[in-house]
Amino acid sequence: MAMVSVEPGRPHRSVNLWELGGSMTDHATRLHQSKMGTARRIVAQLRGAPPDWAPNPMINAATVYTDPARHALERRKIFRETPLVACLSSDLPEPGSYRTFDEAGVPVVIVRGKGGELKGFLNVCRHRGARLVRDAQGKASRFSCWFHAWTFSSDGALVGVPQREGFEACAKERNLVPVPVAERHGLVFVKCSPNSTMDIDAFLGDFAPELAMLELGKAQFVKSELLPVAANWKYALDTYGEGYHFASLHRQTLAPYRHAEVQVYDRWGPHHRITWAAHAMSEWMKQPEQEWDADTLIGWVHFIFPNTILYTGSVKPGKGYYTTFRHFPGEAVGETITYKSIYAPFGAPSAEQRADIEAAFAATAHVVRTEDYIVAAEGWRSLASVHEDGATVIYGRQEVALQHQHRAIAAILDCAPPREVVDGMAAE
Repeated sequence: MAMVSVEPGRPHRSVNLWELGGSMTDHATRLHQSKMGTARRIVAQLRGAPPDWAPNPMINAATVYTDPARHALERRKIFRETPLVACLSSDLPEPGSYRTFDEAGVPVVIVRGKGGELKGFLNVCRHRGARLVRDAQGKASRFSCWFHAWTFSSDGALVGVPQREGFEACAKERNLVPVPVAERHGLVFVKCSPNSTMDIDAFLGDFAPELAMLELGKAQFVKSELLPVAANWKYALDTYGEGYHFASLHRQTLAPYRHAEVQVYDRWGPHHRITWAAHAMSEWMKQPEQEWDADTLIGWVHFIFPNTILYTGSVKPGKGYYTTFRHFPGEAVGETITYKSIYAPFGAPSAEQRADIEAAFAATAHVVRTEDYIVAAEGWRSLASVHEDGATVIYGRQEVALQHQHRAIAAILDCAPPREVVDGMAAE
């Protein structure tokens, strides 16, 4: 499916509500223009234009969620051989800052070097394999293993070995094992394959400008938590990619605020962005464009392949936030942990803004825990009990984002993709 183009538009205000004062930057101007483009497409749909749906439904085998062999393949091909979002740039704020990354099942430490560059290494001491860096994050110029005190510099070089004469024949070749990392547009990516390469620019492709205009590099961390669910990672991820369930599952939490049937969808390679209309946007049909508060009301859901959701939200005019949901599989096919973090977009938040952001964080976590992940766990158990009987799942036309992400996952695995259903028949 071709990407749906965004009408460029032009800014209608001299100040972007996402900035806390000051003139608009180039990125902020483009952000405002893009939000206005989304707003125009929403208004067109509210006036009767068709929503951004897929041409046809698709059908997929239930085994994509339940098969242990498929799960093992995904953990290797996707979570070890594909770039993954590790954190935001601001989570590694200065030279010497480090952060461990264990989410994909491979122990990694990411370090910001003296010149500001990022480096990644296996978080494994080269003596006997002990975990080298045990704190989740911090700042250090050297890392010393607590087992035998082998010490490594922040650039991975072995710089200290007690009783070195006992290891003289081999210690020179025992530097930390490098892991590819890259920093783009305020995001830190890691590939959990030692001694390999990663072309992050090719991976992001035309999606890069979309991320650049968000200015994620200015975002400041506020809060994080883990959201475990007894379901396959894709089943959990699917709950973030369609609004079809709002009217039923979220009838008291999201449905009062969102037109799930009005959606704007854009795609860039394996990545995408989806937007559902807020009920308040119905007023825009009666207003001139310069009165539309698109900067506050447009909430984008970005999907960064293969497992990250980046939500752009706002609690009130001028008080936005970014939330990341990073989904990682457990060792078993029915285990997932979602790493959720929330950030203030432009620098350290005021006490009032922090309180608003934390309230939004708590509200979202409550919905995910008590609604999305309850149904995900129940649904996955149901599929696991019937998958051997040839059970299938269907992604409707309105679930276009799910169609896209499952086809992208199948492509990287070289597995059979979901099949399009035309006139009641599933295409081969």
